[in-house]
Amino acid sequence: MLVSGGLGLKALQHVIALNNIVAVMTDKNSVAIIEYCHQENIPFYAGNPRNGKALPFLKSFQFDVLLSVNYLFIIGQELIRLPGKLAVNIHGSLLPKYRGRTPHVWAIINGESKTGITAHVLEAGVDEGDIVHQVEIPIRENDTGASILKKFGNFYPGVIDFILSDIAAGTLNRVAQDSTKATYFGKRSPDDGAINWSWCKERIRNWIRAQAKPYPGAFTFLEGMKIIVHKAEFSEAGFHFDQPNGCILAHTPHSVIVKTPTGAIEISEIEYTYPVLFEVGKILT
Repeated sequence: MLVSGGLGLKALQHVIALNNIVAVMTDKNSVAIIEYCHQENIPFYAGNPRNGKALPFLKSFQFDVLLSVNYLFIIGQELIRLPGKLAVNIHGSLLPKYRGRTPHVWAIINGESKTGITAHVLEAGVDEGDIVHQVEIPIRENDTGASILKKFGNFYPGVIDFILSDIAAGTLNRVAQDSTKATYFGKRSPDDGAINWSWCKERIRNWIRAQAKPYPGAFTFLEGMKIIVHKAEFSEAGFHFDQPNGCILAHTPHSVIVKTPTGAIEISEIEYTYPVLFEVGKILT
């Protein structure tokens, strides 16, 4: 199995209870997975597999299925060719939409009403292989990136059981992706969370909830001081169109109401390192 992070660990623990896992590949930061492999005496490779670095390790085993779940790295063709039957990836979107990294976060940012899980055949192109199973998951009004990931964790075991059963029985149904409908979104980092107060209020709220804790959070600045925002709601507060976007309209000890082009936003669950003095008329940037 190729696994990373909390979702990868949960998938690994589920699969090992019902199947023979001969080896694991993970990243060096997935400490819990590494510890679990030690505990269960599973051979593992931790690190970047690119440029053939993991090939000698994986070639020393014989296996039918190469299963990738939440794995951090792009998988090269030299590894995809190794399993006796099939190489499969579990991806957190309704492919061909939202290929690439952190698709569930991008789906919330873009105001989607649904996301999902897609099991697909691994190919050299990112998330391009035939779809073998798909589950649709609604995105609720108050869902965050973290809450969607928790939903994924609840569905992953069933998806994995479905595809492994079909592979074993030889009944797997492969459906080619329509690449004309594909969208691709890239990797995000904590530095990508800056709020643009000139966006419409809906996009700002989506931006904030998509990255809310335990993710690093969306952020803004007041007079050079960084403020991380984990929650926002629409406000009925009035304003004048001449007021700058990002203008503070009102505040309490626990929240700040800010002007956007299409309405006011009340931000709360605010995090900052040093005390910040909120005043009506000041501008968040």
